[in-house]
Amino acid sequence: MHWLFGDQLGPHFLSPSGESGITRDTPLLMIEARSVFRRRRFHRAKAHLVLSAMRHRAAELGDRVTYVRAETYREGLARAVGDGPVTVHHPTSYAALRLVRSLPQVTVCPARGFLVPMADFAAWADGHDGKQLRQEAFYRWVRRGHDLLMDGGAPAGGRWNYDHDNREAPPRNSSTLPVPAPYRPREDEIDDEVRRDLDRWEKDGDASFVGQDGPRQFPATRPEARAALRRFVEHRLPSFGPYEDAMLAADPVMSHSLLSSTLNLGLLDPAECVERAETAWRAGQAPLNSVEGFVRQIAGWREYVWQLYWYFGEEYRQSNVLRHTAPLPGWWNELDADDVRANCLHTVLSQVRDTGWTHHIPRLMILGSYALQQGWDPAAVTDWFHRSFVDGYDWVMVPNVVGMSQYADGGRMTTKPYTSGGAYVNRMSDLCGNCVHRPGDRTGAHACPYSAGYWSFLDRHRSRLEHNNRTAQAVRGLDRLEDLDEIRRQERDRGDSPP
Repeated sequence: MHWLFGDQLGPHFLSPSGESGITRDTPLLMIEARSVFRRRRFHRAKAHLVLSAMRHRAAELGDRVTYVRAETYREGLARAVGDGPVTVHHPTSYAALRLVRSLPQVTVCPARGFLVPMADFAAWADGHDGKQLRQEAFYRWVRRGHDLLMDGGAPAGGRWNYDHDNREAPPRNSSTLPVPAPYRPREDEIDDEVRRDLDRWEKDGDASFVGQDGPRQFPATRPEARAALRRFVEHRLPSFGPYEDAMLAADPVMSHSLLSSTLNLGLLDPAECVERAETAWRAGQAPLNSVEGFVRQIAGWREYVWQLYWYFGEEYRQSNVLRHTAPLPGWWNELDADDVRANCLHTVLSQVRDTGWTHHIPRLMILGSYALQQGWDPAAVTDWFHRSFVDGYDWVMVPNVVGMSQYADGGRMTTKPYTSGGAYVNRMSDLCGNCVHRPGDRTGAHACPYSAGYWSFLDRHRSRLEHNNRTAQAVRGLDRLEDLDEIRRQERDRGDSPP
């Protein structure tokens, strides 16, 4: 019997191979463990999506699969197979890997759903002799190895990276981008069943959730996943690149693909996504800067994060070189956006509450930046992102939050902390125009919490950041601030109340 976890749902997890012994007739096992939803207070839309995807997959597989609803994975496995032999592809978290390795009847096969085998990445990383493992170098290595957007031995178009072309501010004459809407699925009777079960669990005290649930906005089946990919490539990919980093209050999805949760459930293989995008470029259906930006998100960043999660080891999640220990406030944990006056944070936190999703710039430069400026415990911030996003998994959020967002690893993953004042938000969005705060004010009645927080952060960590080439100039700017003492007092007095 072969065991499928709830994020191993695509056909590429069942294709026959000698490594796992899977054939077209191999019986399958899926376990829906209630304890998973007791351990963390997940976003309700995330719980719904995962359960819907698992139950839809079981319905597709029919009599071939044994679908067990149990309290724990161990209980479900015992009920289904006793001590009989089971294979499983390498799970996506340290906790799940410890579980399957502790079960004597389970054979763990290599991971699927990623472009690079772990051993190949480890060999590449070890070859850097302890130097920083930068994403750009890894991305180029993957491009060459998989012949992605390559013309012989050179990058297509003569450049590896089109980031410079993909940083346009949003159009100022429109509240939305003039692009077709993204694919959205239709719920069915399985979704109705999932919603009834979640209602019952909450009523009986078996689980507790945050956020809103419904209607389901992300694919839960392979046909839905393929339809979402097709619609993105054909209708939205051409405009993706220029506004990749922009934000609009009334248009949270912009031209983004919305495929992260689908990839992370295993419903799409990353190879088919990047190959389809490249085919569109070669057919003249999408510009190179948009296609390269999309390929970089998947073959570059997503792959890089997965590999670093395993290469750095489980202790990496405890990194905290900035010694941030403040707890997350209740309004943040509850996704209580209504009391937040800062328009950018109110808007983005509302999006998380209502959908369990925002694109990467609000995550990094609104949510993550605020948490970093406030000095919140990076482990708690990581857990919050894991629980609150439909595409959040342990392997996704540990590197993204610990390394990229909170700079808790001191630069093992990035060259500088990613935080800014209100000027950046004002330039890259329409979120500042009707805000009670002013992006140019550091103190006073209209002080922007991001502008004040930015300088306060630099001030607290001056001794570390003044030696970083990418932050030294900003740190020197502290000496020109006549209101630095007022910023310190203001930030101290505000405490953890919503900005």
